[in-house]
Amino acid sequence: MFTGRGSRDLKVWIENEAETARSNEDLARRFVEQCRATQTILPGITVIERLCADALVAAERRIDARIADRLDDKTRSRLDALLTETADSSVTRFVWLRQFEVGQNSADMNRLLDRLEFLQSIPVERSILVGVPAHRIARLRRQGERYFAGDLRDISGDRRLAILAVCALEWRSAIADAVVETHDRIVGKTWREEKRACDARADDAKAALKDTLQGFSNFGSALLEAHEDQASLMEAVQNAGGWASLRGLVSTAAQLTDTLAADPLAHVVHGYHRFRRYAPRMLRALDIQAAPVAEPLLAAASIIAGTETTTTRPLTFLRRASKWHRHLNHDDGNRLWEVAVLCHLRDAFRAGDIWLAHSRRYGDLKDALVPAEVARATPKLAMPFEPEIWLADRKSRLADSLQLLARAARAGAIPGGSIEDGVLKIDRLTAAVPEEADAMVLDLYKRLPEIRITDLLLEVDDAIGFTEAFTHLRTGVPCKDRVGMLNVLLAEGLNLGLSKMAGATNTHDYFQLSRLSRWHVESEAMARALAIVIEGQSALPMGPVLGRWHQRVQ
Repeated sequence: MFTGRGSRDLKVWIENEAETARSNEDLARRFVEQCRATQTILPGITVIERLCADALVAAERRIDARIADRLDDKTRSRLDALLTETADSSVTRFVWLRQFEVGQNSADMNRLLDRLEFLQSIPVERSILVGVPAHRIARLRRQGERYFAGDLRDISGDRRLAILAVCALEWRSAIADAVVETHDRIVGKTWREEKRACDARADDAKAALKDTLQGFSNFGSALLEAHEDQASLMEAVQNAGGWASLRGLVSTAAQLTDTLAADPLAHVVHGYHRFRRYAPRMLRALDIQAAPVAEPLLAAASIIAGTETTTTRPLTFLRRASKWHRHLNHDDGNRLWEVAVLCHLRDAFRAGDIWLAHSRRYGDLKDALVPAEVARATPKLAMPFEPEIWLADRKSRLADSLQLLARAARAGAIPGGSIEDGVLKIDRLTAAVPEEADAMVLDLYKRLPEIRITDLLLEVDDAIGFTEAFTHLRTGVPCKDRVGMLNVLLAEGLNLGLSKMAGATNTHDYFQLSRLSRWHVESEAMARALAIVIEGQSALPMGPVLGRWHQRVQ
């Protein structure tokens, strides 16, 4: 019997561990390890399952109550109003907020900014999530993205408020990322349009260029003949077409020179009105932070946002050799300057010189680094901590490899290649598969029995149990409808879609497949299932053989 003081101590321990546990299996494994560490006889499996289930439910309720208690009455009412207010007279505000994606133009950008500004008006601070494990936050968000407003209204108060608060914070960051990505696409689209316009102008100038060169050729030939014959140059010009014709050729040549020498920077100002529709609003809404090297760029962006009033337009955010300087000298109305700032913002986000607070895609790169003290405690890390040691080792390896290559080149023994006139030439690889292999493959296919693909997947699942990785997002219980889950996985793997898969199967309709996909299929579950499949493959008799062959290929 699992009773007594030891059981009470373990129950207290498991309650504390339940908040950081990621699943029932994870908590059960920790419990067994703790029993062994404390030399406690393991109770029955049903007792362990019940203890873990009760501890996880209690931890979930504590976290929900912890988040809800940190919300004031005004914030609670604003969050609950998301489930009753409507947007666009069609859907609730809650569903409207989660219907966002990366856009392509300024209209899409303004729709994203509408959602971002609305979420920023809700007084929810990130301090409410202090002490809450990251995987618990992600689970609350995923649940909010799967519930409909009516279903969410039926949930108890603390859990409903916790889901709404987490979704408000997480969607705020996700929409900010979508805003930056949309701006990236708009800048790229503007640049491509102007590049095509420059190419089109160059193509149109080819006919005029040919005529101009022909005219100059005629004038040059006439002048050279007159010079050789010591005749009058004035008469030669008149005979070739006259001074008016020559003056026209010179003017046309000057225009063609400007047309052919132009780059997209000379025309990118045409996208000014497109940027102006959203840029000031975007810069005011985003919480942009910058490294010291990008502070001049951030100051220039503040001028566009209107948060700083000044008549000067600084160019300190440009490099000295930047092509923008030549075009900005002829900028009228500072339009090209604003376009230059917005283009450099796109590049700075890509380079990581500027970032968004609490962002996943455009966050501070330092947040993704492993602390040095943690890395030093990792025994499997083969990389030295001192960069000088690593660079010296790489230089030594490179020198040895170059010496080997030099000896092979002098002996004419480079495997599969040769050096001719200082150029390394590699021989084309030939196919190592014999021609009879195609016939053998077809013969093997004919020997295979006809079977439904779901039946084949069921046999694989019986052997390795990869469908157990797809647990319910709310309860953590593995999916019991294995055939339906396999249909969903086939739709994902074949890029078929749930609608077409529902039409191709006679066991499930679209709504059943949609419910399974919404509550069981996520990226982490896919990764766990793939790991189970790979582990099962390595246990096959051919596993070691295929592993050695893969190493030789690499």
